[in-house]
Amino acid sequence: MKKLGCAILMGSDSDLPVMKQAADMLDSFGISYRMTVASAHRSPEYVKEFLREAEKDGVRVIIAGAGMAAHLAGAIAGMTTKPVIGVPLGGGALKGMDALLSTAQMPPGVPVATMAIDGAANAGVLAADRESQEAFGHGSAMAQVYSHAIMPLASARDRATQV
Repeated sequence: MKKLGCAILMGSDSDLPVMKQAADMLDSFGISYRMTVASAHRSPEYVKEFLREAEKDGVRVIIAGAGMAAHLAGAIAGMTTKPVIGVPLGGGALKGMDALLSTAQMPPGVPVATMAIDGAANAGVLAADRESQEAFGHGSAMAQVYSHAIMPLASARDRATQV
């Protein structure tokens, strides 16, 4: 069985349309992943077990997305030594600002790489870069990531804005 490269967790199944962007990006790079819905507040034991199993299966990077101040990424960062990428999700009264602040404001020694609100696609790009470094033992793959993911997106955006 192919080793997993990444785990994707989200706090609610309503987060799937945004978090699927990370999965789609990982798919485009051929990086395997496991995805689940898990709440660090409602099901902390499930989160711990999921992380144990994922790490045993070779996961090297974890992407976690949650809305409001649920702070799934920070809770996960406290349970693992693997890199955690947090995706604050929009919505609620504060339109994601509470999620952004709770994801970004981590204490020293418990880092979470924080994306923009609803920035799951960039979480996938960052995870792909980190995974390539871990898997191949050399420097950043951002040049490949840039040409493979970012340039086509920018070109499509530029074409869409031309009159």
